[in-house]
Amino acid sequence: QVQLVESGGGLVQAGGSLRLSCAASGRTFSYAAMGWFRQAPGKEREFVARINWSGGSTYYADSVKGRFTISRDNAKNTLYLQMNILKPEDTAVYYCALCYGSSCFSVRSWGQGTQVTVSS
Repeated sequence: QVQLVESGGGLVQAGGSLRLSCAASGRTFSYAAMGWFRQAPGKEREFVARINWSGGSTYYADSVKGRFTISRDNAKNTLYLQMNILKPEDTAVYYCALCYGSSCFSVRSWGQGTQVTVSS
């Protein structure tokens, strides 16, 4: 069972930046696609970005494309999400996910989440 632990959330002003990290235990991380999701108050959890096992392929939700960058370091078993030009509507709990297959339509494991709050 892979354990995922997110960090790096916090309070930031609109236009600012944050970098989220997700530390994974176990060897499965290096062979699996990974994703970031978020859930705002009163809303369903939504997809943000995904990355394939090697880091060579990424995909983003339209709402974050051009502002967020997903990356990974397999030697450190760590997933990242660099978030730039943050907007108040980016406020949510952010979760990293170990995915089944390459699409992240199905998730094998979730982290506990980290809160991101963007003030206007």
